[in-house]
Amino acid sequence: MAGAVGLGLSLSFIALLVVGTYSAAAGLAGGAGGGGAVALAKGAVPAKYQRLVQEWGNLCPAINPALLAAQLYQESGWDPDIVSPAQAQGIAQFIPGTWAAHGIDGDKDGDRDVWDPEDAIPSAATYDCKLAGYVDDVPGDQTKNMLAAYNAGAYAVIKYGGVPPYPETQNYVKVITTLQQSFARPVGRVEPSKQAAAAIYYAQQKLGTKYLWGGNGTPEQGGRFDCSGLTQAAYRSVDIELPRVANDQYNAGEHPSRDELMPGDLVFFSDDLTNSRAIRHVGIYVGGGYMINAPYTGAVIRFDKIDTPDYFGATRVTEDGAKSLPTGLPTERRAGT
Repeated sequence: MAGAVGLGLSLSFIALLVVGTYSAAAGLAGGAGGGGAVALAKGAVPAKYQRLVQEWGNLCPAINPALLAAQLYQESGWDPDIVSPAQAQGIAQFIPGTWAAHGIDGDKDGDRDVWDPEDAIPSAATYDCKLAGYVDDVPGDQTKNMLAAYNAGAYAVIKYGGVPPYPETQNYVKVITTLQQSFARPVGRVEPSKQAAAAIYYAQQKLGTKYLWGGNGTPEQGGRFDCSGLTQAAYRSVDIELPRVANDQYNAGEHPSRDELMPGDLVFFSDDLTNSRAIRHVGIYVGGGYMINAPYTGAVIRFDKIDTPDYFGATRVTEDGAKSLPTGLPTERRAGT
């Protein structure tokens, strides 16, 4: 009985936090946007590639560091050793013929190595800018035309006077331009999630449920979850499909700062605060410095404080952001993720 009373008080407490946090943030919703040079979001690009992406992402006006990062993540998930079924190779996924024609010696060490990010990332940026040059006289948005040329070829963009009416190409352009928002440091307030309250409500119904590593909440698993299984199920309840693991869920939207957090934001934790691919835990922020999360084996889904030394950052999930995430990327599967 005491436990039930305590849980009821906790729910009431969190409900007040949610309402209070939404009220305090209500005046911020219209402040999104801004301008200026594009900087990368904290840790969104692994530290060992950040310098390359920031430098080469400013090679020409058609690209920026966040856009280049979005392409690399979409192509390889930052894996420099990946090979696709079509034999596309390395972190930038060049097919051999394209590499032979467009690969450059980015690090000036005397060779052009598709497996070396020091060559492949500069080559990706150079190739983007070359395509942008091919379609420079085409009306419309220069970056979208460049991306369309990357997917469908420059001739198609020139023929149709812009992004061609191919569903695959139009989707590619939308995916990359949406995904880049996850890699860019926000320059203004990030709009609140419309589905946040319902996602929190779903997670609240699971309070007290025992943790299960790899748990998706299925009947066969006794309705149990691990951390990213819970966040995935919570957002699935509002028709937003997140990836299964935490380090991919980080890319499902923009990244509000700690003092801009709102209920429904996903909050992430890592032992390496320079690399989103090393994220090992995720929870759903509920306001007042607390989250709902499935912590670890032996624990139950519960409220915990987020202000710990391993706090990495947050993501404000959007439907378009989730839809832009690639499937089938190589991902390091960790306990609890």
